[in-house]
Amino acid sequence: MLSNRRKRLSTFFTSALLVLLASPAVAEVRIELDETEISAARELPKVLYIVPWQKTQPDSRPLPMRSLIDETLAPVEMDVFKRRVRYHGLTTKKP
Repeated sequence: MLSNRRKRLSTFFTSALLVLLASPAVAEVRIELDETEISAARELPKVLYIVPWQKTQPDSRPLPMRSLIDETLAPVEMDVFKRRVRYHGLTTKKP
């Protein structure tokens, strides 16, 4: 049994060696390509637009302080509050 296995292995290696020796030598194939020239935006016109700055006017409307205070003191639903607390806990975990 052991000799039969050795015969098969030796036959396999011999045939593999013959195949490698019989194949023609692999010649190095060299391909030369033309160079690529990248022209960054030659097709675009070279134009400079100069726009004068305008002075900003202060906003004449009053600040909505009342609405900010009302939003801060408004009642919160329990599910929304729990979700925010859970999210805060996940994002501020210390390693």
